[in-house]
Amino acid sequence: MQHLRFLHYIDTVARCGSIRAAAEKLHVASSAVNRRVQDVEAELGTPLFERLPRGVRLTAAGELFLGYARRRQADLEQVRSQIEDLEGMRRGQVTLAASQALAPAFLPQAIHEFQTLRPGIAFDVKVLDRGRAVDAVADFEADLGLIFNPPDLRGLTVLAQARQRTCAMVAPDHPLAGRESVRLKDCMDYPIALPDSSLSGRSVLEDLFEQSSAQPHPPLVSNSYEMMRGYARAAGGVSFQIEIGAGPAAGAVAIPIAERGLPSGRLVLVALRERVLPVAAAAFAEFAAARLGGANQNGE
Repeated sequence: MQHLRFLHYIDTVARCGSIRAAAEKLHVASSAVNRRVQDVEAELGTPLFERLPRGVRLTAAGELFLGYARRRQADLEQVRSQIEDLEGMRRGQVTLAASQALAPAFLPQAIHEFQTLRPGIAFDVKVLDRGRAVDAVADFEADLGLIFNPPDLRGLTVLAQARQRTCAMVAPDHPLAGRESVRLKDCMDYPIALPDSSLSGRSVLEDLFEQSSAQPHPPLVSNSYEMMRGYARAAGGVSFQIEIGAGPAAGAVAIPIAERGLPSGRLVLVALRERVLPVAAAAFAEFAAARLGGANQNGE
């Protein structure tokens, strides 16, 4: 297994962009990390990193080798997972990259329910913008991605998906709270909080505003749904969220937006194409796919 540790060293150096930073993360001496990198470079007969005044950068050969290193590490995790499966899946970990919209309600509940069935499974969840979430799956940083309106899925396989409507989020005592649905122009009568361009919900809202005579002048734009909900609650205003992310979060009421031609967003569960998932990740993917199937029926 020693050679796999050296591959992990190289992967960590690539992610950190510095041998010193990688050594700190690995809890080993910088000289040891540098020596292992040099050993691999000598064996391959080519440098993997370009040494810079402030760190290192992958060479073309290094990028090729890094893909090999990550595949080998993923293969090892799969073998470990299969061994754990022989013991009844009493242990294991799922790494997941997810859009922020899933963080308040859907994911915590889904993970809790899954762990009730599989109490030995731990989760490492990274809440990322949609582009970074796709990259995390492609770069073996995450087993699975649960992403709203992903920009590009080349190299990934869609395991499940659900269409999602956009809801207005208001405080329980807000004048709109008792409505079954609202129009955009109804929301414009109150202070609104909009997601910034890093959040995929922004593109859905922009399409919606283009079709409407109501043009927003938001007093708040943020990359945090929690911040937007909190502001709307404090200011007596309106924020926005997809229905699966709304839930009973932060004491807010979710009201579907009923607008002719309203585009619905696409929530997808993805994995790296041709990668054999660890057993725990594969089990959660099946569990989450069933949950998304129910969400899709509710959304339609």
